[in-house]
Amino acid sequence: MTDDTRYRAHKVRREDRADGSILLHSGYEISPIAKTTGDWLHGWAETAPDRVFIAERSGPGWRELSYAEVLQQVRAIGAALVGRGMGPDTPILVMSGNGVDHGLLALAAQYVGIPLVPVAEQYALIPGAHGRLKHAVELVKPGMVYADDATRYADALALPEIAALDRLVSANAGPGMLRFEELLKDDSGVEIDTVHAGIGPGTVAKYLLTSGSTSNPKAVITTHGMMCANQAQLLDALPFLGAQPPRIVDWLPWNHVFGGSHNFNMMLANGGSLYIDDGKPTPALIGRTLENMSMKAGTIWFNVPLGFGMVTEAMKTDEALRRAVFSELDMIFYAGASLPQDVWTAMEDMAREVRGALPLMTSSWGLTETAPATMLQHEPTDRSGIVGVPLTGVTTKLIPDADMRCEVRVKGPNIMPGYFEDAAKTAEAFDEEGFFITGDAMVFVDPDDMSKGMKFDGRISEDFKLQTGTWVRAAGLRMEALKLLDGIASDLVITGADRKEIGLLIFPNLGALKKAAFETDTAENALIGPKLRGEIKRRLVARAGETTGSAALITRALVLAEPPSMGDGEMTAKGNLNFRKVLTRRAELLERLYDDADPAVITIKEG
Repeated sequence: MTDDTRYRAHKVRREDRADGSILLHSGYEISPIAKTTGDWLHGWAETAPDRVFIAERSGPGWRELSYAEVLQQVRAIGAALVGRGMGPDTPILVMSGNGVDHGLLALAAQYVGIPLVPVAEQYALIPGAHGRLKHAVELVKPGMVYADDATRYADALALPEIAALDRLVSANAGPGMLRFEELLKDDSGVEIDTVHAGIGPGTVAKYLLTSGSTSNPKAVITTHGMMCANQAQLLDALPFLGAQPPRIVDWLPWNHVFGGSHNFNMMLANGGSLYIDDGKPTPALIGRTLENMSMKAGTIWFNVPLGFGMVTEAMKTDEALRRAVFSELDMIFYAGASLPQDVWTAMEDMAREVRGALPLMTSSWGLTETAPATMLQHEPTDRSGIVGVPLTGVTTKLIPDADMRCEVRVKGPNIMPGYFEDAAKTAEAFDEEGFFITGDAMVFVDPDDMSKGMKFDGRISEDFKLQTGTWVRAAGLRMEALKLLDGIASDLVITGADRKEIGLLIFPNLGALKKAAFETDTAENALIGPKLRGEIKRRLVARAGETTGSAALITRALVLAEPPSMGDGEMTAKGNLNFRKVLTRRAELLERLYDDADPAVITIKEG
């Protein structure tokens, strides 16, 4: 429980059913829900017309647009799109990343009922990934495609599937392309108020592509009602959002539901300000992120664990950056994986130093199909990895096994109606009671106290059986193996389905290995130097000595020379591995892994 009025105390109702399943509900009622995203925009344009809504870097400063300016431009763009014949059956495919024009186009499309389809910019920028871009075009059949810079996206814009569409660009428009500024002239003659009046909760706002980690991406139908309900649910749990306008400096990509629906709409729904961070948690771009965060203090900090780690490391020796980051911070929100405890502790120490108090440090759980937030840890906690309790209006159905590991299914106003033009997959996605089958597993933090929340425990589909019939919980084991091989593995795949032993296919962290002076030989796939080979074996042997049972014992490993290929589907746009694709594409290497005579295989056996 918490007496901090910034965050609402957990309150959970539990219902045990005769079939062994458990239903969890929030103990609070859901607040009123906006009809459309346009309601938020109109409301704040009237209440706080001069407040900055969206901004991006421009030279040494920022290009900032107020709520009033955004509404005026959204209406002009929306009218121009309708005037060009765009509508519900002519989606707009967005190839480029976050930017003010992208945001304006998204809101304008929603304002007049044109579905937006943002895809990962890697699909357009990496020639080997153009197949994913073509798949998206074939799937949603857009009537228009947008890119912020025709020069940067020239190869993708020239693809026959793209060149046949209306091509809208903000900069460096070539022949036959439509310049973004042309949409702002507001000379279409369209009665924009009449068009907007026809938009409602059931109107499609977006088709969001799933990550494709287990199959080809599907297009999730995302309605205004889903997104608006999700923001009401978040405000119910986090009252501080309504107490003062939030502000974020955020890089998380809008083709993903977390950045594009959760974060973007949180600012819009609560009259906040979104400063677009054009940096990223990579060695080449983290400097830009640090510069942006130094210039603008956020009240909420969203990031992935890697990003938090990189910024935290920089803050250790930069007092000005520490003060800029923590001076007004209400919440630190991590996603994608658990936040390492050392990073968690370091940020707590810095927050106490700067403010004398801690922000809420938290995470949530959800999927593209759930808009996304469905469970949230909205009480303070002292540890990472907890995803909390159901949000208002959500019913969570848990199907426990003998060890109280629960399969999770959900129902609520933030759940998708289905996948675009895929009745079969839609039918498979829901059970006989209408609950969405998430495929995720969770465990209770405290089985005797539901209010303590739940912890994510992997994907059901990633689990497999050994030849002995023993189940292996691959997701949890993978996280343990990554921690064990810190400084060696950038990622890895757990193997062993229908085999006698568990193994690892390791993608090496070449940068870290070089720093550690390990010798690697990439001339032949999977051959490595003796020093690295010995270190991997030493760690596996040490772990084996502390492991009981075949379900967690890793006996062998193979280091891969070729990095995962996005073009071949081994890596998703979010940077996650498609485990099935890796195992299929590298079937020969999988067989080598289980050949004790192969000199590249590292085993825990003697010799």
